[in-house]
Amino acid sequence: MILKRFYDDKLAQASFLVGCVRTREAAIIDPNREVGAYVEAAAVEGLRITAVTETHIHADFLSGSRELAERTGATLYLSDEGDADWKYGFADQPNVRLVKDGDSIRVGKVRLDVMKTPGHTPEHISFILTDEPACAEPLCAFTGDFIFVGDVGRPDLLETAAGIKGTMEKGARGLFESLQRFKAKLPNDLILWPSHGSGSACGKSLGGVPVSTLGYEKKANWAVKVLDETEFVGRVLDGQPEPPAYFKQMKRMNKEGPSVIDGPAQVHLLPSQLFSDVIGSGEFVADVRSVGEFHKGFIPGTIGIPNGKSFTNWIGWLAPYDRPIYLVATSQEEVDAAVRDMYMIGLDHVAGWFGPEVFGGRNLVTMGQISPVEMARRFAAGELDVLDVRGTGEFREGHVSGAIHIPLGYLESRLGELSFDRPIAIHCQTGYRSSIGASLLAKQGRFDVFDVVGGFEAYLCEGLPVEI
Repeated sequence: MILKRFYDDKLAQASFLVGCVRTREAAIIDPNREVGAYVEAAAVEGLRITAVTETHIHADFLSGSRELAERTGATLYLSDEGDADWKYGFADQPNVRLVKDGDSIRVGKVRLDVMKTPGHTPEHISFILTDEPACAEPLCAFTGDFIFVGDVGRPDLLETAAGIKGTMEKGARGLFESLQRFKAKLPNDLILWPSHGSGSACGKSLGGVPVSTLGYEKKANWAVKVLDETEFVGRVLDGQPEPPAYFKQMKRMNKEGPSVIDGPAQVHLLPSQLFSDVIGSGEFVADVRSVGEFHKGFIPGTIGIPNGKSFTNWIGWLAPYDRPIYLVATSQEEVDAAVRDMYMIGLDHVAGWFGPEVFGGRNLVTMGQISPVEMARRFAAGELDVLDVRGTGEFREGHVSGAIHIPLGYLESRLGELSFDRPIAIHCQTGYRSSIGASLLAKQGRFDVFDVVGGFEAYLCEGLPVEI
């Protein structure tokens, strides 16, 4: 048997290739939209991709299952669990086979048994792998967003992200039942391959280790250890991170069937003289330069989203899916990296980009900076307000007493909570999110904003007072 793991750091997402060395067939589990990587990996191993499948309708990235199956001629296996609201909209296509609990997907001498594991979503399934020539007992499970290393998939997204009221407690109870069934039916030495790692918003405390065993998770994973259903429901729903706004779009697009467009489009440099018209018409313009370049000066009306590890998350939070998107960048390479990340979450309508020439002759906003000590002194004197744009879980763990707390993703819709009487010192944990927040405030005419150097992490290092 051949087993290969693919991991996208920005999505914190894993997908898998399973191959049979005897028949040279392969299956791909939970592919993302960058399907060429799977085709290339299979070719290197001398394998034919004959099966493509996924554990559930994903919320955090655009699935590549449909495109990969079309490109390779493979059979696409999709879950038929869940109620009528959670069936795939393209399930009637000729190459699709629907599977339910107890069904199997065969890849030569390798067998993937389907096990229903609802809770994160109603249609969620896991795949239990048996390498038949080696052993009659199962070797591993591909658990998707069911069991992670150190955590479980959050059951609240249908309500908090997709807006389907009354579903998160039901999902939590279903998740508890799935865990009990999984633990009772499968051996402790079963290897677990989850579809996400640390940094994913699909859970609240995912570990950074890529693989675990059921026996270890029974000892170390809080959610697997809890035996009381009421306790489990309360704990699994408490403290979940704010779901990015694009999760709702991903659910819809992955359910209906992602467009097959064969890779991200080439985005071209636009004449700088067009920039004023773009800004003046209220189009969405993302400045993807580094945090350092952004701090030197940015153009009011643009949203600064530096192209780093968290870029996918925040461009998905803030960019529109129904209007063109423009970029400001320093190079074509910077643009290509941003466009690739946007492609992974279905933001395909990038109309073009503007280079450094657009900064010439303009009044730029230079982001003021303030040290944590000076912020604390001026805040105590009533000379400024403190705005904390971290997530709710981070805020609960410790914050500046009296700070205004608005998670960054909700800042635009909650600007009315800010006073115009005093300047604002804005901070996140280390400085990335606060720079985005400053650009959002500048777009609304707030230029009296200071970025707290080093964020809350630096504040803690100074030994300044914290409220919990």
